Amino acid sequence: MAAQASGGVRLYLGRQASSLWRYALEQLVTGLFGWVPSIIGIGLRALTYRLILKADGAVAIENGVRLAFADQIHLGVGVYLDRGVYLHACPKGIQIGAGSLVMANAILHVYNFRDLPHAGIRIGRNALIGEANVIRGQGGVTIGDNVYTAPLVQILAVNHNYDDPTRPICEQGISAQGIVIEDDAWIGAGAIITDGVRIGRGAVIGAGAVVTHDIPPHCLAVGVPARVQREITSAPSGAGAGPA
Repeated sequence: MAAQASGGVRLYLGRQASSLWRYALEQLVTGLFGWVPSIIGIGLRALTYRLILKADGAVAIENGVRLAFADQIHLGVGVYLDRGVYLHACPKGIQIGAGSLVMANAILHVYNFRDLPHAGIRIGRNALIGEANVIRGQGGVTIGDNVYTAPLVQILAVNHNYDDPTRPICEQGISAQGIVIEDDAWIGAGAIITDGVRIGRGAVIGAGAVVTHDIPPHCLAVGVPARVQREITSAPSGAGAGPA
């Protein structure tokens, strides 16, 4: 039992930080300053969180933000992390570009416990990741500049293999090809972006769409599965992707 408990503790620590020393440091810093509310807390974290993550300049981190593998997190100047945001950067890391906003209760999880070579989450400049988004980065997720995602979007760069009916799905491994969302795209509320997809520059994905294939630049795609409805060449009255 003792050996089993010890193994469980090692497993837990190995999935929270790069080392025991890093775990202790990150827990100390976030424990002391992570709860402090208001602009006072934002100011304290702007100073003290430089001990545990990389920041190019002033950043704004609300109270209640949870970080794991903080040494693998790189924030550009002016990045804002809202309350309830969870960044788990286990190896390969999370990078968020200057001026980008990650809104309340969003989860960005690299989830790279298999040491996949292309894992990671990269978000460009002046992007907005909406409330309660989930981004899983095993295969690598690249989001360009000025990309906006509405609430409840899921961007999932992983898929479970399931073709062998004689074996449990959990034993059949995964595929992880990666997802790219190019500059200036808009992802409507509740949309799901599946692994292996590229969304072109300036594309719009309708609310509730499930994107299983590449979407060309400057197109509106809607439906389950998502299909291109039209090219975006003008702005006819009443057209749109749904609530943002």
